[in-house]
Amino acid sequence: MTFPRTLVLYVGRRFLVAALTALLALTLLVALFDFIELLRRGASRPEAGFATIGAIAALRLPFLAMQIMPFAILLGGMLAFWRLTRSSELVVARAAGVSAWGFLLGPVVAAALIGGFAVAALSPLSSVMFARAERLENVTLRGGAGISALAGGKLWLRQADQGIEPGGVLILAGRPQSGGGGFALEDVSLWRLSGGDRLLARVEAARAALSPGRWVLEDAVVFGPDRQPRPPVTLTFPSELTPASIQDSFASPDTLSVWALPGFIQLLEGAGFSAIRHRLQFQSLLATPLLAIGMALLAAVFSTRTTRMGGAGRMIAAGVAAGFALFVLDRVTAEFGETGALPVWLAAWTPSLAGLLLALGLLLYLEDG
Repeated sequence: MTFPRTLVLYVGRRFLVAALTALLALTLLVALFDFIELLRRGASRPEAGFATIGAIAALRLPFLAMQIMPFAILLGGMLAFWRLTRSSELVVARAAGVSAWGFLLGPVVAAALIGGFAVAALSPLSSVMFARAERLENVTLRGGAGISALAGGKLWLRQADQGIEPGGVLILAGRPQSGGGGFALEDVSLWRLSGGDRLLARVEAARAALSPGRWVLEDAVVFGPDRQPRPPVTLTFPSELTPASIQDSFASPDTLSVWALPGFIQLLEGAGFSAIRHRLQFQSLLATPLLAIGMALLAAVFSTRTTRMGGAGRMIAAGVAAGFALFVLDRVTAEFGETGALPVWLAAWTPSLAGLLLALGLLLYLEDG
């Protein structure tokens, strides 16, 4: 069994080097086009200097690597297998009685390691750097657009009301206040609802400030069930919201790592925000190693057969077409998942499962007839 183990390690090493090389090359290529696009967008903004644009592009590099990784595994794997086939190394291995299932163990393990490393280590780095890039881009290229740039300038928040019966709800509406520290709303309207959605009270306040663990409403006028106003007072309501969680609820799920997403999803849903996009992002990250394995097997399907004249071109075209088809499937299922037409787990795992089953089916057909 020494020969198969040596062959598995050799093929796996060749595959890993080719996949990482393709990942680096494709990431730098896409980053170059991204940098050019950022320069075009910043041409009319004096505050967007060359250094600022370069910083945004550099901060987006790990995010681009995460997006490109499946295609890098596919193209790098095809290159590695094509070279092994062209040099007759795989032909000799087959002649010695080693089937594709024998020497593909190394590439499968290497692809799983790449996918696992991307989820566990690259995802946290990508989320932190991408969040900084988004903030810098908002300031320099989008004119400071943020949660205050909402329809009508109003921000609506919902959270559990811990001061009344279980199931009670607080709904706040107000304009985000610019300047100063912390987070605050002005011209605030607040509704207290019971667990059965019965209105208990309405509060009108000049300002609501979010302090650690509570909302503080200044000059608050309470309208009870009799609709009669009470004298203005200062009210406090317990809250698990933080300024960061409110900001993140409007930000892209890509700004959160796989380790932060579960807790943040619970916080979002407890505060009444929709967490579908974040659930979809979390499930997609979990499916990344399986997608990487599927891409490695697809690369083997299109590049381990002996090619004749013109066969290399058809091999590359078929592999690229398969990768593009999976990309389209991923976009379509993601749209269905975000609208609720598909369960989130199904929308996230379908592209990975489809790629893996397609590769296994083609390998079974080609190897076992």
